[in-house]
Amino acid sequence: MADLHILREHALGLPEARKIAFKWAEHVEVEFGMDCTYEEGKSVDEVGFSRSGVQGTLVVTKDKFELNAKLGFLLGAFKATIESEIVKNLDDLLKVKPHAKAHGLKKK
Repeated sequence: MADLHILREHALGLPEARKIAFKWAEHVEVEFGMDCTYEEGKSVDEVGFSRSGVQGTLVVTKDKFELNAKLGFLLGAFKATIESEIVKNLDDLLKVKPHAKAHGLKKK
């Protein structure tokens, strides 16, 4: 099994971050056939996502997005490609500057 962990810091505040998280969830549902759930909290939201071979969470706060996912054996071979697509999509939504760190992605 392969693990993905992507961290993106931002200065959007929770209401704007929430909008981006919804867009992200919609995108992965359509593009990757994920089943997504969205749990809104007072200071933290969590998007859960899964499909055959993938399970994870995207934690959303006023100042960061943190994605953690586990890839099954077969998809583990494509970890670099999957991670690169997730990073590109999230960065496009956030319009992140090039110096941002890629540590992980979490979605459930």
